Amino acid sequence: MAKGQTRVYLPATMPLLASLRAEGELTMRTGHAVTPELREWYAEGDDEELEYVAFTRAAQDALHLLRHDPDAPRRRVVISADVDDGAVLAVDRDLGSSSVALDSRLALGAVAAIHVDGTGAQADVAAAAEVVDEAAAGDPDAQFTVDGAEDHELEWYGVTELDHLLDA
Repeated sequence: MAKGQTRVYLPATMPLLASLRAEGELTMRTGHAVTPELREWYAEGDDEELEYVAFTRAAQDALHLLRHDPDAPRRRVVISADVDDGAVLAVDRDLGSSSVALDSRLALGAVAAIHVDGTGAQADVAAAAEVVDEAAAGDPDAQFTVDGAEDHELEWYGVTELDHLLDA
């Protein structure tokens, strides 16, 4: 990552990845990053721990995208991208927030890596996507189901593997 850039974690779906490949960019505007509010909240955490928190929140948001796109394969997707600092805007100033917005389209060239659930996670992710809103509202049974999906680690793919990932 070049100086003057921020690593941003953007929740996505497989159809959004296909759009990224076809168009060379996405109009995605919201995601997560290490913000001053996150640093202040997690003062003892090092950069790697803070990045993991932002990444995990993006994976959680991917469940919401899946809930609202019933035709998307039931696999969480997180796009890691390096964007200019000036293009990243904090959208929530609450202590601990990692929420950010991008003020421009995400170009394929800014993508550093793509993270996707393996096919073995699909049943747990499908169940979690069905109840993610209820979990966010405090339903403990729904949260248990969401936690089941979060037990699966997302697989790492380089940008050069995008064709292989989508055509597999």
